[in-house]
Amino acid sequence: MTTAAAIRGGIRIAAVDDAAKTAGIVPGLTLADARALLPDLAVTEVDTAADRRALEGLADWCGRYTPWTAVDEIDVYPGDNGGGGGLWLDISGCAHLFGGEQALLDDLVGRLAAFGFAAAAAVADTAGAAWAMARFTEETAVVVQPGDVATALPPLPVDGLRLPARTVEALSRVGLRRIGSLTVLPRGALAARFGDIVLQRLDRALGRVDEPLSPRRPAPAMHVRLAFAEPVGRADDIALATRKMLDELCARLAAAHLGIRRLELALYRTDGTVARAAIGTSRPVRDPDHLHRLFREKLDGLDVGFGVEVTVLAATVVAPLAPAQTAMGFEPREHAEVVGRLIDRLGNRLGAGNVMRLVERASHVPERACRKLPALVGAPASTCDEDRRSRQPRPLQLLPWPEPIEVMAPVPDGPPVIFRWRRVQHRVAAAEGPERIEPEWWREEDGHDPAHRSSIRDYYRVEDAHGCRFWIYREGFYRPDLAPRWYLHGLFP
Repeated sequence: MTTAAAIRGGIRIAAVDDAAKTAGIVPGLTLADARALLPDLAVTEVDTAADRRALEGLADWCGRYTPWTAVDEIDVYPGDNGGGGGLWLDISGCAHLFGGEQALLDDLVGRLAAFGFAAAAAVADTAGAAWAMARFTEETAVVVQPGDVATALPPLPVDGLRLPARTVEALSRVGLRRIGSLTVLPRGALAARFGDIVLQRLDRALGRVDEPLSPRRPAPAMHVRLAFAEPVGRADDIALATRKMLDELCARLAAAHLGIRRLELALYRTDGTVARAAIGTSRPVRDPDHLHRLFREKLDGLDVGFGVEVTVLAATVVAPLAPAQTAMGFEPREHAEVVGRLIDRLGNRLGAGNVMRLVERASHVPERACRKLPALVGAPASTCDEDRRSRQPRPLQLLPWPEPIEVMAPVPDGPPVIFRWRRVQHRVAAAEGPERIEPEWWREEDGHDPAHRSSIRDYYRVEDAHGCRFWIYREGFYRPDLAPRWYLHGLFP
């Protein structure tokens, strides 16, 4: 059984099983030559999309070793750079959790083999050297010791530099088949003959220049890993493991004066798949009790499959959280924490986009004085302190839109003495004002026509004979030839 793909104007073998390999069929061979060796060869077409999805799934599964994983973006189909898809793993600071780099590689390759994947892996100082060692050495798990890249690469073929197939062929025609042959040639002549890509790949593999790589998922600020001696599947065991990791993670965050804004739990199952649950908070938090309560409902909906081998708790978004002085009694700071916890519970239960908060905006116009934001986003720093101190009190209840009222006023530009709203007449007993609110000159509505901007408003706080308080305004300046228009905009408690 083989897999074939159209490459360089012909159909070539992309992958083979053990039976085809025994018959002498190898990746890169043309389909015609393969059928000459084995006439009854079964062939299927390469499915690049399915291969990509499989690699992405494996990259997620490799998060059990390190949070930094990525899919190799280079086209590595047969005959081009060794064949087969690849993954990048940055195991800096992670190898000691598995007994060292060699033990980590052995465990990785062994588990992939149990899933049915033939894999080879290598660790080196540079990404380019690791790529070449994994694909062009006989061993399935190779560790290049620090500082040994310059001696490990020269015996390998130039294919190990991840060069285009045409460049590899051009180098081979002049006898340059090994990486070591390139290191002794003049750099100017090499670039002039074969292009700058040869020097670029060579320098990256040898560590002379950095090679930037991006992880598939953003690397968390902090994470905690817990491996089980035997796979676990009981919900109570998962909850207990989550609480243990929360305690450790919150202790590390406290030492760094940080709090959690988004937290993700990953369960690595025995079948090679990953189950995930995430929570968010409206403000930085590092209280393990509160975070565990947020996870409680998420854990009930997770499918653990045939068991979980490893759990990883990652703080994907953090924010500064300085130590707070404890106080006796219920203070405003404690009230804010209680409200924040309520927002967290509602947001994680109903969805982050279904719980909103009102945030002030620097605008004197009442209907523009606030905006809605998802509650878990958190309230931005207010820029309206000066505005609040300078303006008169606002009603707690604003109408969806100002409603017109009929007014009787003895003085044309003064407060009314009687007004009618929703067919009910109110006699004014007291009035305060006016508070003049002018339109925002930088906002031009209705096709940017200044003539259609919102008019000037004179607001009054009035109280009727029954003690009900209203917020009303007169629109525009007083004009003898035009009756003023009055509106009711809000109600005071």
